[in-house]
Amino acid sequence: MDGGRIMSNTAKILVLKTEGPEAPAAEAEQISAERTLTGPIDTVTWNHFIGENDRLYCGIWEASPGKHKVAYTEWEFCQLIEGEAVLTDEDGNAVHIKTGEGFIIPAGFKGTWESLTPLKKHYVILLPQEQNKD
Repeated sequence: MDGGRIMSNTAKILVLKTEGPEAPAAEAEQISAERTLTGPIDTVTWNHFIGENDRLYCGIWEASPGKHKVAYTEWEFCQLIEGEAVLTDEDGNAVHIKTGEGFIIPAGFKGTWESLTPLKKHYVILLPQEQNKD
């Protein structure tokens, strides 16, 4: 693997960075208009690590203010580095998250993600195991 990701079988500590030679390439995107409720929402992802048979992703993600629909099939741990967000489930239950706070989004969560300010987070995503199709 490249771009700051672990490249050998040797266990190494990986420091997440957005600048410098250790930082992976930034991946800039815009959340689709179909999912965007207020925006446009520009995002940048620095994916530092892929593991567990391409099921585990770790890195840094940032987004401009805006609100978009989410439907998680994966599990995600986040910790806000900067900014504030409100996550609201389909039943209208809202959770306000501030800089420094960590949270878990379970697989199956559906609702909205609203970045109230420019936002930056650490993330760890675990995709579901593929079902045996035999």
